[in-house]
Amino acid sequence: MYTEFSQLPIEKRQDIEKHWWKKIHRMDLLYLCYGITIVSLVVISYFLGAFNLLPFDPEEMDLDNMMVGIGAEGHILGTDFMGRDLLSRMILGIQAYFLPGLLAIVIALSFGSFLGVLSGFYGGRIDTGVTYFNNLVDSFPRLVLILLVVAAFKPDIYYIMIIVGLTNAPVVAALIKNKIQFLKQKNFIESSIAMGLPTHLIIFKHILWYNCRSILIIQATLGMGEAILMETSLSYLGFGVQEPTPSWGNMVQAGSNYLMQGNFWPSTAPALAIMFTILGFYLLGDALNHILEGRKS
Repeated sequence: MYTEFSQLPIEKRQDIEKHWWKKIHRMDLLYLCYGITIVSLVVISYFLGAFNLLPFDPEEMDLDNMMVGIGAEGHILGTDFMGRDLLSRMILGIQAYFLPGLLAIVIALSFGSFLGVLSGFYGGRIDTGVTYFNNLVDSFPRLVLILLVVAAFKPDIYYIMIIVGLTNAPVVAALIKNKIQFLKQKNFIESSIAMGLPTHLIIFKHILWYNCRSILIIQATLGMGEAILMETSLSYLGFGVQEPTPSWGNMVQAGSNYLMQGNFWPSTAPALAIMFTILGFYLLGDALNHILEGRKS
């Protein structure tokens, strides 16, 4: 509302709002399309698994069709070492990180925004205390914290994602704080207070919604990519989702035992899914960063 964009002449603002999409770089547009495609596939696959709309029972063993190739016996991606359909297990494996990843994102964004507003809006001793807290969280190795949680609560992915969300909060807090300090330099907050706007309205509407939503959206996409990487890595090491529940990580680990026999696809297929999905979320975040932040300039 009172940002540098709003201070431009009306004609200039209308011209920017009308033609901003023409300034998008072709690579950013490509990244955006690829990222949206990946997100759509993940969401659709999650609901397919949630409503059990799968081509085969993901836990049904068929010992007569173990390690069959792509398209054999009606299995689009083949089967694993127990004759279970790979495509069905990969679709169901999305549930291993989807809701836990959303939990990590909600914690990181909400807690990080809270700390960022405290630090940037109020400043003073509160800023000092928040800075010390963020430095304390950053000083602990994340893997050590996760292993402590695993030892205390057993391999529960939701507890692990709570730690991931909390350890990501300082990054969000720093971004929100920097944005608020920038707005202070433009006399944005002082002008809002002088107009008699309530503090909660200034914080939630004019700071977080109008000026920080692009930051939060970008961090959400990057956070989901990191959540996928964390879940699949832990499942591969045996600390995350356990068999027979499918996860892309434990599918890679189980299939890797048969690589020396020439059966590379049961581990390669979920590994490629991990790579392309994480890449999609990161490229989407990168494209949104260039588009949303560049639009304001």
